[in-house]
Amino acid sequence: MLITSMVVKALAALLICLGFANTAHSQTKANTAWPKQAIRIVVTFTPGGASDILARVLAESWQQSLGVPVLVENRPGYGGNIDADLVAKSEPDGHTLLIGTVGIHTINGALYEKMSFHPINDFTPISFLASTPNVLVVNKKLGVSNLHELIDLAKAKPNELTFGSFGVGTSLHMSGELFKEMTGVQIRHIPYKGRAQSLPDLISGRISMLFDNLSSSLPLIKAGEV
Repeated sequence: MLITSMVVKALAALLICLGFANTAHSQTKANTAWPKQAIRIVVTFTPGGASDILARVLAESWQQSLGVPVLVENRPGYGGNIDADLVAKSEPDGHTLLIGTVGIHTINGALYEKMSFHPINDFTPISFLASTPNVLVVNKKLGVSNLHELIDLAKAKPNELTFGSFGVGTSLHMSGELFKEMTGVQIRHIPYKGRAQSLPDLISGRISMLFDNLSSSLPLIKAGEV
């Protein structure tokens, strides 16, 4: 999700749906009911991350207030492009929504030469949901206690240390690349589908460090596990 996360895409479909409904109401005062069926919220990451948490909070609230099933569907991969393509090509009736991210709607367009959807034109933003800071956490056995010590260690061992993220093109990946650019260190990127795979590898030492959303890593930080 990165530093900011917002509901977009399918959400755009929702915005379009509402616009059509209002027009129909003014002309015929009929056929304006929404929702007419179950709502699907598509998340581009595995369960447990910031986007997934937001989607499930939203789904629970909507299900109670709207009276229809609201399903959360996790479809990680390809920097979010798989999910975004699915939502972009879905029926624009307001029943298939996407938790959009800066990766999908901003970063990926600069990383991938060809995309099967337009990150801006194919979606309509419905609402800004939340923002969360990114945080750098390290394996405890790395032997560093602050950022300066980590930089010194990385410079002493070029290309030996690794950093994980939730996939190529995510804000977390970009945070790692920015870290490399600003400090001059050489560390290798290890992309994951989500926190369910990356955090255990961080704790076990398979990767040296991880760029994560603060909301995901906070319990481990408070417990002193990273």
